[in-house]
Amino acid sequence: MPPAPVPAPVPAPASPPETDEQALRRELAAVYRLVAHFRMTDLIYTHISLRLPGPDHHFLINPYGLMFEEITASSLVKIDLDGNAVEPSPYPVNPAGFVIHSAIHRAREDARCVLHTHTKAGCAVAAQEGGLLPLNQMSMEFYGRLAYHDYEGQALNLAEQQRLVTDLGEHHALVLRNHGLLTIGETAARAFLRMYYLDKACEIQVTAQAGGAALVLPPEEVCAYTSRQMNGEADSDLADDQANDLAWAALLRLLDRVAPGYQD
Repeated sequence: MPPAPVPAPVPAPASPPETDEQALRRELAAVYRLVAHFRMTDLIYTHISLRLPGPDHHFLINPYGLMFEEITASSLVKIDLDGNAVEPSPYPVNPAGFVIHSAIHRAREDARCVLHTHTKAGCAVAAQEGGLLPLNQMSMEFYGRLAYHDYEGQALNLAEQQRLVTDLGEHHALVLRNHGLLTIGETAARAFLRMYYLDKACEIQVTAQAGGAALVLPPEEVCAYTSRQMNGEADSDLADDQANDLAWAALLRLLDRVAPGYQD
């Protein structure tokens, strides 16, 4: 007798397609873990918010009370423009902490992600009359592109929102005087990379000032040209349009090694 035909293998059930929200949750959770990894946190305070696609103007934000190194994709809370949870969550939210973020999200369509920190170096530079100085190549990214907002007390008053938005203008980075730093991005990854280098520029400035020697500032035209280079607006012999994507991929590999649970 001929051998019985071998039954065809049963295909594995297809995984459900990933939603935009699932992918964005993982990206935002990654940013929270990176802010923790690079020691840019302030206990359970400060926020990173990310707008979800769709007409409802819903956002993802950290569950109030968790340290940033504890945050996972599934623990992020979905809120509305007033900071109220729109889905059941075991975690509370801090609507008052969303005052700054909601103002920027309302005013800027490109502000998909808003990232705010209280780092030591950022607060130090925020307390200096001259603000961020063009002392190093990292600071040049923000030359002529950094906004400032004067301190009005804790950001608990809605009347401050319009003044903050006016001061920010079309910029993607803001120094909140006597308070801290803020960056926005078309993605959470872009907002993080801007914050990483803005904070690093502040660290370098404070370190240089501590040396006690006179500081060397490049000519204004060199600063302006370097800023255009670093923002992809200048004609140069060479170009590197992969830098941000490659850096983000490397950061995700870092998280896979040191904090793989962020995707849960």
